[in-house]
Amino acid sequence: MSQNGYSGKMGYVLLTFLSSISTLFAACAPSDQPTTQQMISADATSAAQPWMSDLFACADELSIVVKIAPDDPQIYLRIGEPETLLVPAYQIDEEELLIVTHRESPVQKLSLEEAQALFSGLGDPSMQVWVYPSELDVQRVFEQFVMQGRSVASSADIAAGPQQMSDLLNAESNAIGILPKHWKAGNPREVYSLGVFPVLAVLKEEPQGAVAAVLACLQND
Repeated sequence: MSQNGYSGKMGYVLLTFLSSISTLFAACAPSDQPTTQQMISADATSAAQPWMSDLFACADELSIVVKIAPDDPQIYLRIGEPETLLVPAYQIDEEELLIVTHRESPVQKLSLEEAQALFSGLGDPSMQVWVYPSELDVQRVFEQFVMQGRSVASSADIAAGPQQMSDLLNAESNAIGILPKHWKAGNPREVYSLGVFPVLAVLKEEPQGAVAAVLACLQND
């Protein structure tokens, strides 16, 4: 083999090796424009908290960061329609609302009229009635579909949210209150169903980008 031929092959091998090294360094080099992770803000009423787990799961699947923003969320989850709705809202699920008592309560079943009387303070005086703050979504549904303009008894106690209500209804034998079915734990007795109501994602504006993607995922779950 001639020296020129050997030199030519060595030049080709060296060139190939340098090209490979160059490609390797280019692949390992940091990008000049790092990818910015998308972020949305969200919150939920205490009754709709179970669906926040679904929202986080959807966001994680889509590589979207969720920031909890009670004051001004882009997505706000609630049960039932608000009295006035001036922004977009989309149904993502449904929830049954119940009147529930302790398993040992003498109350077995209630008609609508009996529920109205009991929560108005005209029923069995031995029963301790529990409701929620008037601004909570499930309390507004209860007042609309059960009380129908009647006032809740002034003697009624107020539970801060469904978790406290559930704990009370399992612990106090004379307690009766309102509970979303997702929050029904232990062994309380259902005595009246208010019906099934939509779980809504209320938005600040028409869904776009990351908000639209998370909303679509919630609706498909």
